[in-house]
Amino acid sequence: MTTIPAEARARVEAALDAIAVDDAVRIPIAIESGSRAWGFPSPDSDYDARFIYLRAPERYLRLERDRDVIEREITGDLDVNGWDLGKALRLILKSNAVVLEWLQSPIRYRDHPELRAALLEFAERALDRRALTWHYLRLADGARKAAGDGQEVKLKKLFYALRPALALTWLEQRTDPPPMQIGALMSGLELPQGLQDETDALIARKARTRELGTAPAPQTIVAFVRDALEQAAARTSEPRDRTQPDLREEAEDIFRHWVYAV
Repeated sequence: MTTIPAEARARVEAALDAIAVDDAVRIPIAIESGSRAWGFPSPDSDYDARFIYLRAPERYLRLERDRDVIEREITGDLDVNGWDLGKALRLILKSNAVVLEWLQSPIRYRDHPELRAALLEFAERALDRRALTWHYLRLADGARKAAGDGQEVKLKKLFYALRPALALTWLEQRTDPPPMQIGALMSGLELPQGLQDETDALIARKARTRELGTAPAPQTIVAFVRDALEQAAARTSEPRDRTQPDLREEAEDIFRHWVYAV
């Protein structure tokens, strides 16, 4: 599993401390997103810190509401921004894959286990598998097109197609939400022979070099991505499940509880 160097972790923590003071917020959950959390960083990968925050209860009672996003300019290799808990819950109701991945990130800068567990449990019940399938299908298809379809491909883009393709396969083979980390995805699936070896080799290569460039297409990966996308596209054409429960009131209850509980 990817670890964060102590120096980089200290810089992230300092940025979170500054945001908490400058914006008068509480930050119970802060995680790493991007390639470091996905399990295939490069030597120069940014630190993509993401967080869920809460304002003081009285701030939510004002006519003029505060923004529900906090963003900071990218400084060097540090990219830090976050969402208000209310925004996170609204996105969970829409089966937003990004929030789901944040809650499952293996790299945590700040953690409130009870809040994270409550949000993850709620997200799993609110999950619309069709919406999640569409998200990963668009992600994988865009990266695959960017990689190219000739004898040689852009390996970095192919890598970014592989992870969502694995998530699509997870949604086909399993009932639980797909994890964000590529190793966890692969270990939980029945996969074609040779895919693990090709992926491991690509991960090792990406860890050593700043630029993967183009290279002969790894045929097992290319075929797997193509097949995963075709199968997912077929599933999205099936009639939509109209039995999803309306969980908006429960989301309101969760929000009101944690505004005061953190």
